[in-house]
Amino acid sequence: MIIEGKNAILEALKADKTIDKLLLQQGKDSLGRIFALAREKKIKVQFVHAKVLDKMHKGENHQGCIAYISDFHYTKFDTFLERQERTRFVILCDGIQDVQNLGSIIRVAECAGATGVVIAKNNAAQVTDTVMRTSAGAVNHIPVARVTNINVAIEELQQSGYWVYGLEADGENIYDGVNLQGDIALVVGGEDKGLKALTRKNCDKILSIPLKGKITSLNASVALAIVSYEKVRQSEKL
Repeated sequence: MIIEGKNAILEALKADKTIDKLLLQQGKDSLGRIFALAREKKIKVQFVHAKVLDKMHKGENHQGCIAYISDFHYTKFDTFLERQERTRFVILCDGIQDVQNLGSIIRVAECAGATGVVIAKNNAAQVTDTVMRTSAGAVNHIPVARVTNINVAIEELQQSGYWVYGLEADGENIYDGVNLQGDIALVVGGEDKGLKALTRKNCDKILSIPLKGKITSLNASVALAIVSYEKVRQSEKL
Protein backbone atom coordinates (compact mmCIF):
# COMPACT_ATOMS: atom_id res chain seq x y z
CA MET A 1 0.00 0.00 0.00
CA ILE A 2 1.21 3.52 -0.80
CA ILE A 3 0.44 6.57 1.34
CA GLU A 4 1.41 10.13 0.51
CA GLY A 5 1.38 13.52 2.16
CA LYS A 6 3.23 14.84 5.21
CA ASN A 7 0.45 14.43 7.79
CA ALA A 8 -0.45 10.86 6.84
CA ILE A 9 3.18 9.74 6.81
CA LEU A 10 4.03 11.50 10.07
CA GLU A 11 1.12 9.80 11.82
CA ALA A 12 2.14 6.43 10.37
CA LEU A 13 5.67 6.97 11.74
CA LYS A 14 4.38 8.01 15.16
CA ALA A 15 2.14 4.94 15.30
CA ASP A 16 5.06 2.63 14.43
CA LYS A 17 3.40 1.33 11.29
CA THR A 18 5.60 -0.94 9.20
CA ILE A 19 7.03 1.30 6.47
CA ASP A 20 9.05 -0.66 3.94
CA LYS A 21 10.46 2.35 2.09
CA LEU A 22 10.13 6.12 2.22
CA LEU A 23 10.64 8.37 -0.80
CA LEU A 24 11.47 12.02 -0.09
CA GLN A 25 11.81 14.83 -2.58
CA GLN A 26 15.35 16.11 -3.03
CA GLY A 27 16.00 19.56 -1.61
CA LYS A 28 12.64 19.96 0.17
CA ASP A 29 13.45 21.52 3.54
CA SER A 30 10.00 20.97 5.09
CA LEU A 31 10.57 17.20 5.28
CA GLY A 32 13.20 17.36 8.02
CA ARG A 33 10.95 16.03 10.76
CA ILE A 34 9.84 13.07 8.64
CA PHE A 35 13.44 12.27 7.72
CA ALA A 36 14.56 12.46 11.36
CA LEU A 37 11.79 10.13 12.55
CA ALA A 38 12.49 7.69 9.72
CA ARG A 39 16.20 7.56 10.60
CA GLU A 40 15.35 7.08 14.27
CA LYS A 41 13.17 4.10 13.37
CA LYS A 42 15.77 2.76 10.90
CA ILE A 43 13.44 3.03 7.90
CA LYS A 44 14.99 3.00 4.45
CA VAL A 45 14.86 6.50 2.94
CA GLN A 46 15.46 7.31 -0.72
CA PHE A 47 15.78 10.86 -2.02
CA VAL A 48 14.29 11.31 -5.50
CA HIS A 49 13.49 14.06 -7.97
CA ALA A 50 10.03 15.65 -7.74
CA LYS A 51 9.15 14.22 -11.17
CA VAL A 52 9.47 10.68 -9.80
CA LEU A 53 6.92 11.42 -7.09
CA ASP A 54 4.65 13.23 -9.56
CA LYS A 55 4.43 10.05 -11.65
CA MET A 56 3.58 7.92 -8.64
CA HIS A 57 1.03 9.98 -6.77
CA LYS A 58 -2.72 9.30 -7.10
CA GLY A 59 -4.33 12.62 -7.75
CA GLU A 60 -3.60 14.76 -4.70
CA ASN A 61 -0.48 16.72 -3.75
CA HIS A 62 2.09 14.28 -2.41
CA GLN A 63 3.84 17.19 -0.63
CA GLY A 64 7.22 15.70 -1.44
CA CYS A 65 6.86 12.35 0.30
CA ILE A 66 5.50 8.90 -0.47
CA ALA A 67 5.72 5.81 1.74
CA TYR A 68 5.28 2.11 1.05
CA ILE A 69 3.64 0.44 4.02
CA SER A 70 2.54 -3.10 4.81
CA ASP A 71 -1.13 -3.88 4.33
CA PHE A 72 -3.45 -2.37 6.93
CA HIS A 73 -4.01 -4.49 10.02
CA TYR A 74 -7.66 -4.75 11.01
CA THR A 75 -8.65 -5.28 14.64
CA LYS A 76 -10.77 -8.25 15.68
CA PHE A 77 -14.38 -7.24 16.30
CA ASP A 78 -14.42 -9.17 19.59
CA THR A 79 -12.11 -6.49 20.99
CA PHE A 80 -15.03 -4.06 21.00
CA LEU A 81 -17.15 -6.46 23.06
CA GLU A 82 -14.63 -6.70 25.89
CA ARG A 83 -15.15 -4.64 29.02
CA GLN A 84 -12.69 -1.76 29.27
CA GLU A 85 -11.72 0.77 31.91
CA ARG A 86 -12.93 3.62 29.70
CA THR A 87 -16.44 4.11 28.32
CA ARG A 88 -16.86 2.24 25.06
CA PHE A 89 -17.87 4.27 22.00
CA VAL A 90 -18.00 2.56 18.62
CA ILE A 91 -18.87 3.84 15.14
CA LEU A 92 -20.46 1.46 12.61
CA CYS A 93 -20.57 2.18 8.87
CA ASP A 94 -23.63 0.72 7.16
CA GLY A 95 -22.86 0.77 3.45
CA ILE A 96 -20.33 3.61 3.19
CA GLN A 97 -18.95 3.24 -0.35
CA ASP A 98 -16.73 6.27 -0.82
CA VAL A 99 -13.20 5.94 0.55
CA GLN A 100 -12.94 9.67 1.19
CA ASN A 101 -16.12 9.54 3.28
CA LEU A 102 -14.70 6.59 5.21
CA GLY A 103 -11.49 8.52 5.84
CA SER A 104 -13.45 11.51 7.11
CA ILE A 105 -15.57 9.29 9.37
CA ILE A 106 -12.47 7.67 10.87
CA ARG A 107 -10.94 11.11 11.46
CA VAL A 108 -14.07 12.31 13.28
CA ALA A 109 -14.23 9.09 15.31
CA GLU A 110 -10.63 9.38 16.46
CA CYS A 111 -10.91 13.09 17.28
CA ALA A 112 -14.08 12.52 19.32
CA GLY A 113 -12.48 9.75 21.38
CA ALA A 114 -14.29 6.76 19.88
CA THR A 115 -12.82 3.40 20.82
CA GLY A 116 -13.22 1.87 17.37
CA VAL A 117 -14.81 1.83 13.92
CA VAL A 118 -16.60 -1.10 12.30
CA ILE A 119 -16.98 -1.56 8.54
CA ALA A 120 -18.44 -4.32 6.38
CA LYS A 121 -16.10 -6.71 4.56
CA ASN A 122 -18.18 -6.71 1.38
CA ASN A 123 -19.80 -4.01 -0.79
CA ALA A 124 -18.27 -1.21 1.28
CA ALA A 125 -15.20 1.01 1.32
CA GLN A 126 -12.09 -0.54 2.85
CA VAL A 127 -9.01 1.07 4.37
CA THR A 128 -6.82 2.21 1.46
CA ASP A 129 -4.09 4.78 0.97
CA THR A 130 -6.82 7.32 0.16
CA VAL A 131 -8.55 6.57 3.47
CA MET A 132 -5.24 7.02 5.29
CA ARG A 133 -4.66 10.36 3.59
CA THR A 134 -8.22 11.63 4.05
CA SER A 135 -8.20 10.63 7.71
CA ALA A 136 -5.02 12.74 8.17
CA GLY A 137 -3.41 9.67 9.69
CA ALA A 138 -6.19 9.10 12.25
CA VAL A 139 -6.58 5.54 10.98
CA ASN A 140 -3.21 4.79 12.60
CA HIS A 141 -4.57 5.66 16.05
CA ILE A 142 -7.99 3.99 16.21
CA PRO A 143 -8.92 0.30 15.84
CA VAL A 144 -10.86 -0.57 12.68
CA ALA A 145 -12.67 -3.92 12.47
CA ARG A 146 -14.32 -5.64 9.52
CA VAL A 147 -17.42 -7.79 9.90
CA THR A 148 -19.41 -9.96 7.53
CA ASN A 149 -22.77 -8.63 8.72
CA ILE A 150 -23.33 -5.21 10.31
CA ASN A 151 -26.64 -6.31 11.85
CA VAL A 152 -25.05 -9.28 13.60
CA ALA A 153 -22.46 -6.85 14.94
CA ILE A 154 -25.23 -4.57 16.23
CA GLU A 155 -26.88 -7.48 18.04
CA GLU A 156 -23.58 -8.52 19.64
CA LEU A 157 -22.87 -4.96 20.76
CA GLN A 158 -26.32 -4.73 22.35
CA GLN A 159 -25.78 -8.03 24.16
CA SER A 160 -22.47 -6.62 25.42
CA GLY A 161 -24.22 -3.62 26.98
CA TYR A 162 -24.14 -0.99 24.24
CA TRP A 163 -27.02 1.26 23.28
CA VAL A 164 -27.04 1.46 19.49
CA TYR A 165 -28.25 4.64 17.79
CA GLY A 166 -28.71 5.09 14.05
CA LEU A 167 -28.34 8.49 12.39
CA GLU A 168 -31.04 9.50 9.89
CA ALA A 169 -32.53 12.78 8.70
CA ASP A 170 -36.06 11.62 9.62
CA GLY A 171 -35.21 10.00 12.95
CA GLU A 172 -37.87 10.27 15.64
CA ASN A 173 -35.45 11.47 18.33
CA ILE A 174 -33.56 14.78 18.22
CA TYR A 175 -29.93 13.92 18.94
CA ASP A 176 -29.39 16.29 21.87
CA GLY A 177 -32.50 15.05 23.66
CA VAL A 178 -31.16 11.51 24.08
CA ASN A 179 -28.84 10.26 26.83
CA LEU A 180 -25.56 9.48 25.06
CA GLN A 181 -23.57 8.70 28.19
CA GLY A 182 -22.20 5.23 28.82
CA ASP A 183 -21.36 2.59 26.24
CA ILE A 184 -22.91 3.53 22.90
CA ALA A 185 -22.53 2.79 19.19
CA LEU A 186 -23.50 5.20 16.42
CA VAL A 187 -24.47 3.79 13.04
CA VAL A 188 -23.85 5.90 9.93
CA GLY A 189 -25.70 5.01 6.73
CA GLY A 190 -24.55 4.97 3.12
CA GLU A 191 -24.15 8.06 0.96
CA ASP A 192 -27.30 7.65 -1.14
CA LYS A 193 -29.83 5.58 0.79
CA GLY A 194 -28.84 6.09 4.41
CA LEU A 195 -29.41 3.23 6.83
CA LYS A 196 -30.65 -0.04 5.39
CA ALA A 197 -34.17 -0.98 6.50
CA LEU A 198 -33.04 -3.93 8.64
CA THR A 199 -30.26 -1.88 10.23
CA ARG A 200 -32.72 0.85 11.13
CA LYS A 201 -35.06 -1.70 12.67
CA ASN A 202 -32.30 -3.20 14.80
CA CYS A 203 -31.08 0.10 16.28
CA ASP A 204 -32.39 1.03 19.74
CA LYS A 205 -33.24 4.54 18.54
CA ILE A 206 -32.90 6.62 15.38
CA LEU A 207 -31.46 10.09 15.95
CA SER A 208 -31.96 13.13 13.74
CA ILE A 209 -30.35 16.57 13.45
CA PRO A 210 -32.70 19.50 12.76
CA LEU A 211 -32.01 21.03 9.33
CA LYS A 212 -33.00 24.65 8.69
CA GLY A 213 -32.05 25.00 5.02
CA LYS A 214 -33.38 23.54 1.78
CA ILE A 215 -30.92 20.65 1.63
CA THR A 216 -32.48 17.60 3.28
CA SER A 217 -29.38 15.79 4.53
CA LEU A 218 -25.86 16.23 5.85
CA ASN A 219 -22.71 14.45 4.76
CA ALA A 220 -22.26 11.28 6.84
CA SER A 221 -19.07 12.47 8.53
CA VAL A 222 -20.60 15.87 9.37
CA ALA A 223 -23.66 14.27 10.96
CA LEU A 224 -21.41 11.90 12.87
CA ALA A 225 -19.29 14.79 14.14
CA ILE A 226 -22.31 16.67 15.49
CA VAL A 227 -23.69 13.69 17.41
CA SER A 228 -20.26 12.47 18.55
CA TYR A 229 -19.46 15.80 20.14
CA GLU A 230 -22.85 15.86 21.82
CA LYS A 231 -21.74 12.62 23.47
CA VAL A 232 -18.46 14.33 24.45
CA ARG A 233 -20.40 17.28 25.89
CA GLN A 234 -22.73 15.06 27.91
CA SER A 235 -19.87 12.89 29.19
CA GLU A 236 -17.87 15.90 30.37
CA LYS A 237 -20.82 17.05 32.48
CA LEU A 238 -20.55 13.97 34.69
